[in-house]
Amino acid sequence: MITVDGSLKRRLIIWLLITVSGLGGLLLIEAYTSAKRAANRAYDSQLEAASLTITEAIQWQDGQPIVEMPAAAFQILATDHEERIFYAIIDAAGREVTGNLGDTIEASWQRAVHDGPVWRTVPHAETRIRLHGQELDTPGWETQEPVQIWVGHTLSGRRVLANELFVHSLTRFLVMVLLAGLLMSLAIHTALGPIRRLRRRLRQRDADDMRPLHARVPRELYDLAETLNALFARQREGREALLRFTADASHQLKTPLAGLQNTSELALQSSRPQEWRHALETIQRSAARTSRLAGQLLSLARLRHATQERLAPLDLATTVRETVLEWVEREAARHHDLGLAPSPAPVFIEGELWTLKELINNLIDNALRYTPPGSTITLGLERHINEAVLFIEDDGPGVNEELLGRLHQPFERGGRQDTQGSGLGLAIVESIVKRHDGVLEIHNAPSHGLRIDVRLPLVPSSEEPFKEE
Repeated sequence: MITVDGSLKRRLIIWLLITVSGLGGLLLIEAYTSAKRAANRAYDSQLEAASLTITEAIQWQDGQPIVEMPAAAFQILATDHEERIFYAIIDAAGREVTGNLGDTIEASWQRAVHDGPVWRTVPHAETRIRLHGQELDTPGWETQEPVQIWVGHTLSGRRVLANELFVHSLTRFLVMVLLAGLLMSLAIHTALGPIRRLRRRLRQRDADDMRPLHARVPRELYDLAETLNALFARQREGREALLRFTADASHQLKTPLAGLQNTSELALQSSRPQEWRHALETIQRSAARTSRLAGQLLSLARLRHATQERLAPLDLATTVRETVLEWVEREAARHHDLGLAPSPAPVFIEGELWTLKELINNLIDNALRYTPPGSTITLGLERHINEAVLFIEDDGPGVNEELLGRLHQPFERGGRQDTQGSGLGLAIVESIVKRHDGVLEIHNAPSHGLRIDVRLPLVPSSEEPFKEE
Protein backbone atom coordinates (compact mmCIF):
# COMPACT_ATOMS: atom_id res chain seq x y z
CA MET A 1 0.00 0.00 0.00
CA ILE A 2 1.38 3.38 -1.03
CA THR A 3 0.78 6.33 1.29
CA VAL A 4 1.62 9.97 0.66
CA ASP A 5 4.44 11.10 2.94
CA GLY A 6 4.65 14.83 2.39
CA SER A 7 5.70 16.62 -0.78
CA LEU A 8 9.14 16.40 -2.40
CA LYS A 9 8.76 19.97 -3.63
CA ARG A 10 7.81 21.19 -0.16
CA ARG A 11 10.76 19.34 1.37
CA LEU A 12 13.16 20.91 -1.10
CA ILE A 13 11.74 24.37 -0.42
CA ILE A 14 11.90 23.87 3.35
CA TRP A 15 15.51 22.67 3.27
CA LEU A 16 16.50 25.48 0.93
CA LEU A 17 14.77 28.00 3.19
CA ILE A 18 16.52 26.55 6.23
CA THR A 19 19.86 26.82 4.45
CA VAL A 20 19.14 30.34 3.21
CA SER A 21 17.86 31.38 6.63
CA GLY A 22 20.99 30.04 8.33
CA LEU A 23 23.26 31.84 5.90
CA GLY A 24 21.00 34.89 6.07
CA GLY A 25 21.25 34.94 9.86
CA LEU A 26 25.02 34.97 9.61
CA LEU A 27 24.83 37.72 6.99
CA LEU A 28 22.52 39.79 9.22
CA ILE A 29 24.92 39.43 12.13
CA GLU A 30 27.72 40.56 9.86
CA ALA A 31 25.54 43.41 8.55
CA TYR A 32 24.77 44.62 12.08
CA THR A 33 28.44 44.40 13.06
CA SER A 34 29.45 46.26 9.91
CA ALA A 35 26.81 48.94 10.58
CA LYS A 36 28.21 49.49 14.09
CA ARG A 37 31.75 49.70 12.71
CA ALA A 38 30.67 52.19 10.04
CA ALA A 39 28.86 54.36 12.59
CA ASN A 40 31.87 54.29 14.91
CA ARG A 41 34.22 55.24 12.08
CA ALA A 42 32.01 58.18 11.09
CA TYR A 43 31.70 59.57 14.60
CA ASP A 44 35.33 58.85 15.46
CA SER A 45 36.32 60.89 12.44
CA GLN A 46 34.27 63.75 13.86
CA LEU A 47 36.09 63.50 17.19
CA GLU A 48 39.46 63.48 15.45
CA ALA A 49 38.54 66.50 13.31
CA ALA A 50 37.29 68.38 16.37
CA SER A 51 40.63 67.70 18.13
CA LEU A 52 42.57 69.24 15.26
CA THR A 53 40.28 72.27 15.19
CA ILE A 54 40.71 72.86 18.93
CA THR A 55 44.50 72.53 18.58
CA GLU A 56 44.59 75.29 15.98
CA ALA A 57 42.74 77.61 18.35
CA ILE A 58 45.27 77.33 21.21
CA GLN A 59 47.29 80.55 21.92
CA TRP A 60 50.24 81.03 24.25
CA GLN A 61 50.67 83.88 26.63
CA ASP A 62 53.43 84.11 29.26
CA GLY A 63 54.24 80.46 28.65
CA GLN A 64 50.68 79.38 29.35
CA PRO A 65 48.21 78.06 26.76
CA ILE A 66 45.05 80.11 26.35
CA VAL A 67 42.09 78.31 24.77
CA GLU A 68 38.95 79.74 23.36
CA MET A 69 36.83 76.84 22.18
CA PRO A 70 36.15 77.45 18.51
CA ALA A 71 32.59 77.27 17.28
CA ALA A 72 33.76 75.09 14.40
CA ALA A 73 34.66 72.30 16.83
CA PHE A 74 31.16 72.33 18.30
CA GLN A 75 29.67 72.38 14.81
CA ILE A 76 31.68 69.31 13.92
CA LEU A 77 30.46 67.46 17.01
CA ALA A 78 26.88 68.71 16.79
CA THR A 79 24.36 66.09 15.54
CA ASP A 80 20.59 65.82 15.20
CA HIS A 81 20.50 63.58 18.27
CA GLU A 82 21.56 66.29 20.80
CA GLU A 83 24.78 64.58 21.76
CA ARG A 84 26.40 65.84 24.95
CA ILE A 85 29.96 67.02 24.22
CA PHE A 86 32.92 66.60 26.55
CA TYR A 87 36.47 67.91 26.19
CA ALA A 88 39.69 68.53 28.10
CA ILE A 89 43.04 70.18 27.29
CA ILE A 90 46.06 69.04 29.29
CA ASP A 91 49.43 70.74 29.06
CA ALA A 92 52.83 69.07 28.96
CA ALA A 93 53.03 69.07 32.78
CA GLY A 94 49.79 67.04 33.01
CA ARG A 95 47.67 69.96 34.25
CA GLU A 96 44.14 70.43 32.87
CA VAL A 97 43.97 73.80 31.16
CA THR A 98 40.26 73.67 30.49
CA GLY A 99 37.51 71.12 30.03
CA ASN A 100 34.47 69.43 31.56
CA LEU A 101 35.69 65.84 31.92
CA GLY A 102 36.78 66.15 35.53
CA ASP A 103 38.65 63.07 36.77
CA THR A 104 37.50 60.85 33.93
CA ILE A 105 40.88 60.82 32.21
CA GLU A 106 43.19 58.38 33.95
CA ALA A 107 46.94 58.84 34.24
CA SER A 108 47.61 55.65 32.27
CA TRP A 109 45.63 57.08 29.38
CA GLN A 110 47.70 60.26 29.45
CA ARG A 111 50.88 58.20 29.26
CA ALA A 112 49.45 56.11 26.43
CA VAL A 113 48.74 59.24 24.39
CA HIS A 114 52.48 59.80 24.04
CA ASP A 115 52.63 56.74 21.80
CA GLY A 116 49.63 57.58 19.64
CA PRO A 117 45.92 58.42 19.61
CA VAL A 118 43.77 56.77 22.26
CA TRP A 119 40.14 55.67 21.96
CA ARG A 120 38.03 54.74 24.96
CA THR A 121 34.36 54.01 25.63
CA VAL A 122 33.88 54.79 29.31
CA PRO A 123 31.11 55.59 31.81
CA HIS A 124 30.68 59.24 32.72
CA ALA A 125 27.91 61.03 34.60
CA GLU A 126 25.46 58.12 34.53
CA THR A 127 25.98 57.54 30.82
CA ARG A 128 28.59 56.16 28.49
CA ILE A 129 30.73 58.31 26.23
CA ARG A 130 33.16 57.73 23.41
CA LEU A 131 36.45 59.47 24.23
CA HIS A 132 39.34 60.34 21.92
CA GLY A 133 42.67 61.66 23.02
CA GLN A 134 45.78 62.67 21.11
CA GLU A 135 48.91 64.67 21.71
CA LEU A 136 49.62 67.54 19.28
CA ASP A 137 52.20 70.30 18.94
CA THR A 138 50.57 73.71 19.20
CA PRO A 139 51.32 76.16 16.40
CA GLY A 140 52.20 79.13 18.68
CA TRP A 141 54.94 81.74 18.05
CA GLU A 142 56.38 81.69 21.57
CA THR A 143 56.45 77.93 22.07
CA GLN A 144 55.31 74.75 20.43
CA GLU A 145 54.99 72.56 23.46
CA PRO A 146 52.76 69.56 23.00
CA VAL A 147 49.34 69.46 24.60
CA GLN A 148 46.82 66.63 24.96
CA ILE A 149 43.42 67.16 23.43
CA TRP A 150 40.63 64.92 24.78
CA VAL A 151 37.24 65.09 23.07
CA GLY A 152 34.18 62.91 23.61
CA HIS A 153 30.44 62.67 23.23
CA THR A 154 27.56 60.34 24.15
CA LEU A 155 26.66 57.26 22.06
CA SER A 156 23.05 57.85 21.06
CA GLY A 157 23.96 59.19 17.64
CA ARG A 158 26.16 56.18 16.94
CA ARG A 159 23.39 53.79 17.89
CA VAL A 160 20.84 55.58 15.73
CA LEU A 161 23.17 55.61 12.73
CA ALA A 162 24.06 51.94 13.21
CA ASN A 163 20.36 51.02 13.41
CA GLU A 164 19.59 53.02 10.26
CA LEU A 165 22.37 51.28 8.35
CA PHE A 166 21.23 47.88 9.66
CA VAL A 167 17.59 48.54 8.73
CA HIS A 168 18.66 49.38 5.19
CA SER A 169 20.65 46.14 5.01
CA LEU A 170 17.75 44.18 6.52
CA THR A 171 15.31 45.63 3.97
CA ARG A 172 17.59 44.66 1.09
CA PHE A 173 18.03 41.20 2.62
CA LEU A 174 14.29 40.62 2.95
CA VAL A 175 13.73 41.71 -0.64
CA MET A 176 16.53 39.35 -1.70
CA VAL A 177 15.00 36.46 0.27
CA LEU A 178 11.60 37.11 -1.32
CA LEU A 179 13.08 37.14 -4.81
CA ALA A 180 15.21 34.10 -3.98
CA GLY A 181 12.11 32.25 -2.75
CA LEU A 182 10.27 32.98 -5.98
CA LEU A 183 13.27 31.97 -8.07
CA MET A 184 13.76 28.80 -5.99
CA SER A 185 10.12 27.84 -6.44
CA LEU A 186 10.43 28.36 -10.20
CA ALA A 187 13.74 26.46 -10.29
CA ILE A 188 12.32 23.52 -8.29
CA HIS A 189 9.23 23.42 -10.51
CA THR A 190 11.48 23.32 -13.57
CA ALA A 191 13.87 20.77 -12.03
CA LEU A 192 10.97 18.41 -11.20
CA GLY A 193 9.69 18.60 -14.76
CA PRO A 194 11.31 15.26 -15.81
CA ILE A 195 9.46 13.51 -12.98
CA ARG A 196 6.14 14.91 -14.18
CA ARG A 197 6.90 13.89 -17.76
CA LEU A 198 7.85 10.39 -16.62
CA ARG A 199 4.62 10.19 -14.61
CA ARG A 200 2.56 11.23 -17.64
CA ARG A 201 4.28 8.60 -19.80
CA LEU A 202 3.45 5.88 -17.28
CA ARG A 203 -0.17 7.02 -16.89
CA GLN A 204 -0.70 7.03 -20.65
CA ARG A 205 0.40 3.40 -20.95
CA ASP A 206 -2.09 0.60 -21.40
CA ALA A 207 -2.32 -2.01 -18.69
CA ASP A 208 -0.69 -4.68 -20.88
CA ASP A 209 2.02 -2.39 -22.30
CA MET A 210 5.26 -3.69 -20.79
CA ARG A 211 7.70 -2.34 -23.33
CA PRO A 212 10.87 -0.68 -21.98
CA LEU A 213 10.73 3.05 -21.34
CA HIS A 214 12.47 5.25 -23.89
CA ALA A 215 12.95 8.68 -22.37
CA ARG A 216 15.63 11.28 -21.68
CA VAL A 217 15.98 11.63 -17.93
CA PRO A 218 18.46 13.36 -15.61
CA ARG A 219 21.17 11.28 -13.98
CA GLU A 220 19.26 11.25 -10.67
CA LEU A 221 16.29 9.53 -12.36
CA TYR A 222 18.35 7.05 -14.37
CA ASP A 223 18.30 4.36 -11.66
CA LEU A 224 14.53 4.78 -11.25
CA ALA A 225 13.95 4.46 -15.01
CA GLU A 226 16.22 1.41 -15.18
CA THR A 227 14.38 -0.15 -12.21
CA LEU A 228 11.05 0.41 -14.00
CA ASN A 229 12.44 -1.20 -17.16
CA ALA A 230 13.66 -4.16 -15.10
CA LEU A 231 10.19 -4.42 -13.54
CA PHE A 232 8.56 -4.32 -16.97
CA ALA A 233 10.97 -7.04 -18.15
CA ARG A 234 10.05 -9.27 -15.21
CA GLN A 235 6.37 -8.63 -15.90
CA ARG A 236 6.85 -9.56 -19.54
CA GLU A 237 8.62 -12.75 -18.53
CA GLY A 238 5.91 -13.54 -15.99
CA ARG A 239 3.15 -12.93 -18.53
CA GLU A 240 4.90 -15.02 -21.14
CA ALA A 241 5.44 -17.79 -18.60
CA LEU A 242 1.77 -17.59 -17.62
CA LEU A 243 0.70 -17.79 -21.27
CA ARG A 244 2.99 -20.76 -21.86
CA PHE A 245 1.73 -22.43 -18.71
CA THR A 246 -1.89 -21.83 -19.73
CA ALA A 247 -1.26 -23.19 -23.21
CA ASP A 248 0.57 -26.25 -21.86
CA ALA A 249 -2.13 -26.85 -19.27
CA SER A 250 -4.84 -26.58 -21.92
CA HIS A 251 -2.95 -29.03 -24.09
CA GLN A 252 -2.40 -31.46 -21.22
CA LEU A 253 -6.10 -31.34 -20.31
CA LYS A 254 -7.28 -31.45 -23.90
CA THR A 255 -5.47 -34.72 -24.68
CA PRO A 256 -7.14 -36.92 -22.00
CA LEU A 257 -10.50 -35.24 -22.54
CA ALA A 258 -10.29 -35.97 -26.25
CA GLY A 259 -9.41 -39.57 -25.38
CA LEU A 260 -12.43 -39.78 -23.09
CA GLN A 261 -14.66 -38.47 -25.83
CA ASN A 262 -13.34 -40.88 -28.45
CA THR A 263 -13.60 -43.88 -26.10
CA SER A 264 -17.16 -43.01 -25.11
CA GLU A 265 -18.19 -42.51 -28.78
CA LEU A 266 -16.77 -45.92 -29.76
CA ALA A 267 -18.51 -47.57 -26.83
CA LEU A 268 -21.86 -46.01 -27.79
CA GLN A 269 -21.51 -47.40 -31.30
CA SER A 270 -21.00 -50.93 -29.98
CA SER A 271 -23.72 -53.25 -28.71
CA ARG A 272 -21.43 -55.70 -26.89
CA PRO A 273 -21.20 -55.38 -23.07
CA GLN A 274 -17.56 -56.52 -23.10
CA GLU A 275 -16.55 -53.49 -25.18
CA TRP A 276 -18.60 -51.25 -22.88
CA ARG A 277 -16.73 -52.59 -19.88
CA HIS A 278 -13.38 -52.06 -21.59
CA ALA A 279 -14.39 -48.49 -22.49
CA LEU A 280 -15.47 -47.76 -18.92
CA GLU A 281 -12.15 -49.02 -17.58
CA THR A 282 -10.28 -46.81 -20.05
CA ILE A 283 -12.46 -43.83 -19.11
CA GLN A 284 -11.87 -44.50 -15.41
CA ARG A 285 -8.07 -44.54 -15.83
CA SER A 286 -8.10 -41.44 -18.02
CA ALA A 287 -10.38 -39.60 -15.58
CA ALA A 288 -8.03 -40.49 -12.72
CA ARG A 289 -5.04 -39.08 -14.62
CA THR A 290 -7.01 -35.97 -15.55
CA SER A 291 -8.13 -35.50 -11.95
CA ARG A 292 -4.54 -35.83 -10.74
CA LEU A 293 -3.37 -33.34 -13.37
CA ALA A 294 -6.04 -30.84 -12.32
CA GLY A 295 -5.06 -31.30 -8.68
CA GLN A 296 -1.41 -30.66 -9.47
CA LEU A 297 -2.30 -27.57 -11.47
CA LEU A 298 -4.28 -26.23 -8.54
CA SER A 299 -1.42 -27.01 -6.15
CA LEU A 300 1.11 -25.27 -8.38
CA ALA A 301 -1.13 -22.19 -8.76
CA ARG A 302 -1.72 -22.08 -5.01
CA LEU A 303 1.99 -22.32 -4.23
CA ARG A 304 3.02 -19.68 -6.75
CA HIS A 305 0.36 -17.10 -5.97
CA ALA A 306 -0.87 -17.73 -2.44
CA THR A 307 0.37 -15.56 0.40
CA GLN A 308 3.02 -17.31 2.43
CA GLU A 309 1.93 -18.31 5.89
CA ARG A 310 4.03 -17.60 8.93
CA LEU A 311 6.84 -20.14 9.12
CA ALA A 312 7.21 -22.11 12.35
CA PRO A 313 10.01 -24.37 13.63
CA LEU A 314 9.40 -28.05 12.88
CA ASP A 315 11.37 -31.27 12.87
CA LEU A 316 12.04 -32.15 9.22
CA ALA A 317 13.35 -35.60 10.13
CA THR A 318 10.02 -36.59 11.70
CA THR A 319 8.08 -35.24 8.71
CA VAL A 320 10.22 -37.21 6.24
CA ARG A 321 9.95 -40.42 8.24
CA GLU A 322 6.16 -40.20 8.63
CA THR A 323 5.62 -39.40 4.95
CA VAL A 324 7.82 -42.28 3.75
CA LEU A 325 5.98 -44.71 6.03
CA GLU A 326 2.67 -43.59 4.52
CA TRP A 327 3.98 -44.24 0.97
CA VAL A 328 5.37 -47.67 1.81
CA GLU A 329 1.83 -48.89 2.48
CA ARG A 330 0.41 -47.57 -0.80
CA GLU A 331 -0.25 -49.69 -3.88
CA ALA A 332 1.90 -47.41 -6.07
CA ALA A 333 5.07 -48.27 -4.09
CA ARG A 334 4.67 -52.04 -3.90
CA HIS A 335 6.70 -52.70 -7.03
CA HIS A 336 9.63 -50.50 -5.91
CA ASP A 337 12.16 -50.72 -3.12
CA LEU A 338 11.30 -47.50 -1.27
CA GLY A 339 13.44 -46.89 1.79
CA LEU A 340 14.75 -44.29 4.22
CA ALA A 341 18.48 -43.76 4.78
CA PRO A 342 19.73 -43.25 8.36
CA SER A 343 19.21 -39.60 9.23
CA PRO A 344 20.16 -37.35 12.14
CA ALA A 345 17.31 -36.47 14.45
CA PRO A 346 15.99 -34.00 15.10
CA VAL A 347 16.62 -31.51 12.27
CA PHE A 348 14.77 -28.24 12.90
CA ILE A 349 13.89 -25.83 10.12
CA GLU A 350 11.32 -23.04 9.78
CA GLY A 351 8.61 -24.08 7.37
CA GLU A 352 5.00 -24.84 6.52
CA LEU A 353 4.10 -28.41 7.39
CA TRP A 354 1.57 -28.96 4.59
CA THR A 355 3.87 -27.61 1.86
CA LEU A 356 6.81 -29.70 3.08
CA LYS A 357 4.63 -32.82 3.02
CA GLU A 358 3.55 -31.84 -0.50
CA LEU A 359 7.23 -31.50 -1.46
CA ILE A 360 8.11 -34.98 -0.15
CA ASN A 361 5.00 -36.51 -1.75
CA ASN A 362 5.92 -35.09 -5.14
CA LEU A 363 9.53 -36.23 -4.87
CA ILE A 364 8.44 -39.80 -4.11
CA ASP A 365 5.63 -39.84 -6.68
CA ASN A 366 7.98 -38.48 -9.34
CA ALA A 367 10.58 -41.17 -8.59
CA LEU A 368 7.96 -43.94 -8.67
CA ARG A 369 6.54 -42.84 -12.01
CA TYR A 370 9.84 -42.34 -13.84
CA THR A 371 11.69 -45.48 -12.69
CA PRO A 372 10.91 -49.04 -13.79
CA PRO A 373 9.44 -51.58 -11.34
CA GLY A 374 12.02 -53.09 -9.03
CA SER A 375 14.06 -49.88 -8.82
CA THR A 376 15.51 -48.79 -5.50
CA ILE A 377 14.43 -45.35 -4.24
CA THR A 378 16.10 -43.92 -1.15
CA LEU A 379 15.18 -40.80 0.81
CA GLY A 380 17.58 -39.29 3.32
CA LEU A 381 18.34 -36.23 5.37
CA GLU A 382 21.71 -34.65 6.10
CA ARG A 383 22.50 -31.85 8.50
CA HIS A 384 25.31 -29.43 7.72
CA ILE A 385 26.55 -26.38 9.62
CA ASN A 386 23.75 -24.04 8.59
CA GLU A 387 21.47 -26.06 6.33
CA ALA A 388 19.57 -29.31 6.06
CA VAL A 389 19.81 -31.37 2.85
CA LEU A 390 16.81 -33.54 1.97
CA PHE A 391 17.72 -35.91 -0.87
CA ILE A 392 16.05 -38.62 -2.93
CA GLU A 393 18.09 -40.99 -5.09
CA ASP A 394 17.10 -43.80 -7.42
CA ASP A 395 18.89 -46.32 -9.62
CA GLY A 396 16.64 -45.75 -12.63
CA PRO A 397 17.68 -44.76 -16.15
CA GLY A 398 18.60 -41.20 -15.19
CA VAL A 399 18.16 -38.12 -17.41
CA ASN A 400 20.14 -36.73 -20.30
CA GLU A 401 22.58 -34.10 -18.99
CA GLU A 402 21.22 -31.52 -21.44
CA LEU A 403 17.74 -31.85 -19.95
CA LEU A 404 18.66 -31.66 -16.24
CA GLY A 405 18.36 -27.87 -16.09
CA ARG A 406 14.78 -27.99 -17.45
CA LEU A 407 13.28 -30.69 -15.24
CA HIS A 408 11.84 -28.13 -12.78
CA GLN A 409 9.84 -26.43 -15.55
CA PRO A 410 6.10 -27.23 -15.84
CA PHE A 411 5.19 -30.17 -18.10
CA GLU A 412 8.84 -31.13 -18.60
CA ARG A 413 9.28 -34.93 -18.52
CA GLY A 414 12.97 -35.25 -19.32
CA GLY A 415 12.24 -36.49 -22.84
CA ARG A 416 10.08 -39.36 -21.53
CA GLN A 417 6.70 -40.05 -23.13
CA ASP A 418 6.29 -43.60 -21.81
CA THR A 419 5.09 -42.64 -18.33
CA GLN A 420 1.87 -41.44 -16.75
CA GLY A 421 3.54 -38.39 -15.18
CA SER A 422 2.25 -34.90 -15.91
CA GLY A 423 5.57 -33.08 -15.66
CA LEU A 424 4.41 -30.89 -12.75
CA GLY A 425 5.96 -32.68 -9.79
CA LEU A 426 9.35 -30.95 -9.79
CA ALA A 427 7.75 -27.59 -10.66
CA ILE A 428 5.70 -27.91 -7.46
CA VAL A 429 8.84 -28.92 -5.56
CA GLU A 430 10.73 -25.87 -6.83
CA SER A 431 7.90 -23.51 -5.78
CA ILE A 432 7.91 -24.97 -2.28
CA VAL A 433 11.70 -24.71 -2.03
CA LYS A 434 11.55 -21.02 -3.01
CA ARG A 435 8.90 -20.38 -0.33
CA HIS A 436 11.41 -21.69 2.22
CA ASP A 437 14.42 -19.75 0.84
CA GLY A 438 16.03 -23.00 -0.17
CA VAL A 439 17.91 -24.34 -3.19
CA LEU A 440 16.88 -27.20 -5.52
CA GLU A 441 19.66 -29.22 -7.16
CA ILE A 442 19.08 -31.97 -9.76
CA HIS A 443 21.90 -34.15 -11.07
CA ASN A 444 22.55 -37.69 -12.13
CA ALA A 445 23.80 -40.02 -9.41
CA PRO A 446 27.51 -41.01 -9.56
CA SER A 447 26.66 -44.67 -10.18
CA HIS A 448 23.29 -44.72 -11.91
CA GLY A 449 19.93 -42.98 -11.74
CA LEU A 450 18.92 -39.50 -10.60
CA ARG A 451 19.57 -37.59 -7.35
CA ILE A 452 17.63 -34.53 -6.19
CA ASP A 453 18.89 -32.40 -3.29
CA VAL A 454 16.72 -29.87 -1.45
CA ARG A 455 18.80 -27.50 0.68
CA LEU A 456 16.85 -25.69 3.41
CA PRO A 457 18.22 -23.29 6.06
CA LEU A 458 18.25 -24.55 9.64
CA VAL A 459 16.57 -22.69 12.49
CA PRO A 460 19.14 -20.01 13.54
CA SER A 461 18.22 -20.30 17.22
CA SER A 462 18.31 -24.10 17.33
CA GLU A 463 20.14 -25.36 20.39
CA GLU A 464 20.94 -28.66 18.70
CA PRO A 465 24.68 -29.01 18.00
CA PHE A 466 25.55 -28.73 14.32
CA LYS A 467 27.55 -31.56 12.87
CA GLU A 468 29.37 -31.26 9.55
CA GLU A 469 28.58 -34.26 7.40
